[in-house]
Amino acid sequence: MTVQAPTPFPTGTQTPAQVSFDRRELGLILTVYGRMVAAGEWRDYGISCLRDLAVFSIFRRTAENPLYRIEKRPKLRAKQGLYAVVGIDGQILRRGADLAQVLRVLERKLIRPVD
Repeated sequence: MTVQAPTPFPTGTQTPAQVSFDRRELGLILTVYGRMVAAGEWRDYGISCLRDLAVFSIFRRTAENPLYRIEKRPKLRAKQGLYAVVGIDGQILRRGADLAQVLRVLERKLIRPVD
């Protein structure tokens, strides 16, 4: 019988296989999403975890293109900010390092004048 040494853990500089949202980030996003669903503005969402970025897409109806995309790009952390909110036409509405500040652009859509 042969005894084999255990495989060592990889060192800290290795990049992850994919980027994803952590629990705190999802909590902030789903709080805003829940308020907009309660207001009747949004009805569906999708999450994509890719090698370069993680995307939370927000839909009015399932069969449509996403109204907004909340993107997390770790490579842009030092330059433009880790998070971005992108509109339906691809325009970046807000970008920054603090997710709560970036999500405020979506909360402004909830505030409307009352007739």
